[in-house]
Amino acid sequence: MKELGRMAETCKMKYSVLDSPLGKMELSGCERGLHGIRFLSGKTPNTDPTEAPATPEVLGGPQGVPEPLVQCTAWLEAYFREPAATEGLPLPALHHPVFQQDSFTRQVLWKLLKVVKFGEMVSYQQLAALAGNPKAARAVGGAMRSNPVPILIPCHRVVRSDGTIGNYSGGGRAVKEWLLAHEGIPTGQPASKGLGLTGTWLKSSFESTSSKPSGRN
Repeated sequence: MKELGRMAETCKMKYSVLDSPLGKMELSGCERGLHGIRFLSGKTPNTDPTEAPATPEVLGGPQGVPEPLVQCTAWLEAYFREPAATEGLPLPALHHPVFQQDSFTRQVLWKLLKVVKFGEMVSYQQLAALAGNPKAARAVGGAMRSNPVPILIPCHRVVRSDGTIGNYSGGGRAVKEWLLAHEGIPTGQPASKGLGLTGTWLKSSFESTSSKPSGRN
């Protein structure tokens, strides 16, 4: 852990601010990767999925914004315009300390990023199984609270087995509801009935997905 602390201290951090339909968001990172996405101002979102969101606007940041922040900004701008469009966009490298250590939290976040795509949702228990420990649903909840890059790593797509949305530390339940509605994901469907039978719950074929992350993250 001390090595991780020293690594974080040596990063030359840069910041930029994006004005989104969910309020102002701060992006932080260095030349090696994105460190965080943080909601700066609470804003009660309109949960009507048929209403087009306001176009995001980059409000400012230092000169020489690192490429990972540029990529993250482009990704978020596309997401708020049309979430499905992000499927073909490059993801920024991730350099927050949580991604530099071998831990269950890292494994959970990585699986969520790589496996649970736009239009899908997964239960805490299913995600625990994906990460190699089916009995660790509570630990998955802790990993969601530790997610430094919400929306990009879609912890809003992780819901309870009965289909209720559960908590969301990224900005509160209203934000989670808005994100799910923005993606057209209906909630309230139990996982035991939906898994593999609807287009919403993650299909059981995810079991064969590789667990090894790429070297850049």
